Amino acid sequence: MQLSYNEIWLGLENLAAAKGLSLSAMAQKAGLDPTSFNKSKRIGTDGRKRWPSTESMNKVLKATNTTVFEFMELAGEKCPQPKNVIPLLGLAKAGREGYFDSDGWPILSDDWDAVEFPFTLDKKVYALEVSGNSMEPVYRDGDKLIVAPDSEIRKGDRVITKTTAGEVMVKEFQRRSLNQVELKSLNPACEDVVLSPNDIVWMARVIWVSQ
Repeated sequence: MQLSYNEIWLGLENLAAAKGLSLSAMAQKAGLDPTSFNKSKRIGTDGRKRWPSTESMNKVLKATNTTVFEFMELAGEKCPQPKNVIPLLGLAKAGREGYFDSDGWPILSDDWDAVEFPFTLDKKVYALEVSGNSMEPVYRDGDKLIVAPDSEIRKGDRVITKTTAGEVMVKEFQRRSLNQVELKSLNPACEDVVLSPNDIVWMARVIWVSQ
């Protein structure tokens, strides 16, 4: 998608206004000559239109912490944000055989769906959709739990745990020792759980919830 001459300059004007800066102040912030974006500089002495250089644009976007997509919208373009699609499975199915490997990574099949995740992460994730009210008030029916199997787990983190008995539970991690793993229930009406490490197939951290 390309921006016209007028859209480029409109985008710079709108960007400066959005950041509470004058055009001169924004140019200085980017390490450019303060007059770089003045209207008098937009037409050359020969009467031809002058465009901001790619280098100048890159400096401005970096200095104002603005993405290309955000700038294009400021310039009047409707530019969709890139979509990050991740695997989705109903939490009720997660305990069945064939959906995960021994490390808690999805084994994708036709039973898996997909959902858009609003952020791009430097790690692989998947989503489990909550059904029922057993985890209220923390998680509700329809919430999508974003799970990262390779994230470090610390006290207070919410985790998905699969046991050797085939049960999958969502709890708050409390403590791990040589002989036991302590998990706190999210629903006050449910009892906390203490497991032997040998009873756990895998445990993965919940890093986000989409409600």
